[in-house]
Amino acid sequence: MSKSNPSIIALIPARSGSKRVPGKNIHPLAGHPLIAYTICAARQSGIFSSVFVSTDSEEYAEISRQYGAEVPFLRPAEISGDLSLDIEWVDFTLHKLKEMGRAYDCFSILRPTSPFRLPTTIQRAWKEFLTEEGVDSLRAVEKCREHPGKMWVVRGRRMMPLLPLGPKEQPWHSTPYQALPEVYSQNASLEIAWSRVVFNGRTIAGEVVMPFFTEGYEGFDVNRPYDWELAERLAASGEAQLPKVEKI
Repeated sequence: MSKSNPSIIALIPARSGSKRVPGKNIHPLAGHPLIAYTICAARQSGIFSSVFVSTDSEEYAEISRQYGAEVPFLRPAEISGDLSLDIEWVDFTLHKLKEMGRAYDCFSILRPTSPFRLPTTIQRAWKEFLTEEGVDSLRAVEKCREHPGKMWVVRGRRMMPLLPLGPKEQPWHSTPYQALPEVYSQNASLEIAWSRVVFNGRTIAGEVVMPFFTEGYEGFDVNRPYDWELAERLAASGEAQLPKVEKI
């Protein structure tokens, strides 16, 4: 496509083997597998040429297809472990698709653990990415809850500030949160990048990264058992909205 109308593929990582919550990506939330909310949000956003799930599990693949995602091939086991890097499966996927004659100008990583990410969230991020000149990628962030200025590195019976900054008479670790510099932490909601950062630099972010500020529960991450309980309560009370889910 033209530079003014670039193509983009949604990449949804869903490896099996989660240890904190077994079967996390297909664990039911409000009546549907967790991954269904990300697939449906991506499809309903209307911005993607394809919605692709990267998984090493045929069971996960079949469930993903039921909700409208493509899974034309599985992810190799050697890049599906706990310590596997994102660039490994993204690089594998984009190259494999390119060999199949399917090349995309951009890609977006949408992790299943962010079920409250809505189609409008994705649309807003895509619009911001397209209107920003000179960037390699966009990444979702939110203001940090625990400031790194108050974090410590412990060595034996001594500890030192992680960030030894600020004036000596008023170090950051002894400064109220409100008076500290604003710091943002990335969340799992979404990432968008030009495919060239993978093909030319073998990175998922490139060098010039712009922020995408998530709102409300858009960046809520479901990973621990407590998160599941909270997500269920948020969805049931209507405090947080889940994407509409439908099978095809």
